[in-house]
Amino acid sequence: MNYLIVEDFSGQPVPFIFPRRVDHGDMREQLPYGQILSGGTVEYGRNGFVCFGGHAELGLKARPVEDAAIIADALRIR
Repeated sequence: MNYLIVEDFSGQPVPFIFPRRVDHGDMREQLPYGQILSGGTVEYGRNGFVCFGGHAELGLKARPVEDAAIIADALRIR
């Protein structure tokens, strides 16, 4: 899956996860938030979420540790 981490209106990071067939640029156009913090590809494995890659046209790079933690927190059982 692809992902973008955006800053919401209160300054908190929010992950958006979407299929690989959807381009990061196309998804960016759909989001109402201002700043994109990072983006790339995310997979779930034995050790949890793994984030890598980026998107050159948008100047995005994955932040492997930080992005994986944000995604894991957003998807945890509450």
